[in-house]
Amino acid sequence: MVTAPLGSLILLLAWLVFVLYSVSILTWLGQVFVLGRNQLVSEEELAYDHEDVQVRILTIGAEAVVQATVDSVPDEVKDVHVIAERDIDIDGATVHVVPEEFECTARHKGRALEWARRHVPCTREFVLYLDEDTIVQNFRGLPDADIVQITEKPLFTGSWLAFFAETFRIGYQYEQRSFGWFNYPLYAWGGGIAIRKSLEDELTWDAETITEDTNFVWRAAESRDLDFRVLNLKFRNQAPPSIRGMFRQRRRWFAGTQHSTGLLPARYKLLFAFRMFTWALSPLIPLLSLVLFAFPQFVPEPAYYQIGSLTLFATLFFITLLGTVVYLPRERITLLAIPLTPLVVVLNTAGALWALVSPVHTFAVTEKVAPVTEHVDPEIIEQVHPQLEDGAFSGHDGAGRLITDGGEDIATDGDETGDDD
Repeated sequence: MVTAPLGSLILLLAWLVFVLYSVSILTWLGQVFVLGRNQLVSEEELAYDHEDVQVRILTIGAEAVVQATVDSVPDEVKDVHVIAERDIDIDGATVHVVPEEFECTARHKGRALEWARRHVPCTREFVLYLDEDTIVQNFRGLPDADIVQITEKPLFTGSWLAFFAETFRIGYQYEQRSFGWFNYPLYAWGGGIAIRKSLEDELTWDAETITEDTNFVWRAAESRDLDFRVLNLKFRNQAPPSIRGMFRQRRRWFAGTQHSTGLLPARYKLLFAFRMFTWALSPLIPLLSLVLFAFPQFVPEPAYYQIGSLTLFATLFFITLLGTVVYLPRERITLLAIPLTPLVVVLNTAGALWALVSPVHTFAVTEKVAPVTEHVDPEIIEQVHPQLEDGAFSGHDGAGRLITDGGEDIATDGDETGDDD
């Protein structure tokens, strides 16, 4: 027997979730299919080629992982540097070790970025930053912009549930196509981001944050009318190898973004407060759905609520479908993510709820080197990934795709780069 006060609370929560997620989903649909249309960089817009780019790869010291990333950089890019916390042996790149005595405001990855900005010579127009696990593909050049965000496509590394959660996330990230419309792009992925060198020197990386890339983009937007473009090359990076690792990753993203919102003007602060609140509460939706299923008398009676709720629920499956299509036709295993959508939504967002309940304060500590990130050696990925053979990473040159005949896209725009095999 459910008491009247509890029943009223369930009804209130049902309406609150309905309103919040109606606004959230409608906003996302507008970003993807209206604002995002024809916004990706086209082949004709590539104004800078390989000679205009310096590549910098950030790592603590994952030698085998970094070597695969260096191997994936096209041979035409001659200026390749690895910024490490300890000495490692890498073929095809100049390795720099951040001195222990180097001091600045930035911590962890930001400290390494700032040291490299000050001490690694660069005469190129752009610095292309890659994470240690980023595999370059389809790279032919860059457009004339202040910041170029390159899209990602995670690789399976051993945890199918984590990989399926990443598939949903990639579907949701179709919203990146609209970011050029915003004065402040909503977020940035540092695993593949090109920054004009003059802009980097003007702003520096010397800021206290744990989401360095988004923080830099927002400071750039604060300082100028930012020209931010999205290049749809789908660089391959590693999906978290464990659910626990994914939770920690999402928690850090949430906390770091929340910490940097002070850079935003009032209207964007309101937008981000809404986005982060709905993000953090997403894992509670299945629980509420189970309660309403168990006690149908508390389901709001209006037909528009019931139809709207079913539509919102179906949209989650559509988002997973978008992510799945990015992997087809070769990586068909992602089709299993579609029926598992309710579960992968919970897994994808549980870290945000964790951050809301127990915020991360890593940005306040004084350690110079961040904790070791969970990454998997390329040889192990080749063993566990169904579409990769032995030597796939060492034989990849960054000009084509790591996995050929894979990575189609649902067209919401015209011609774009990165779709040729």
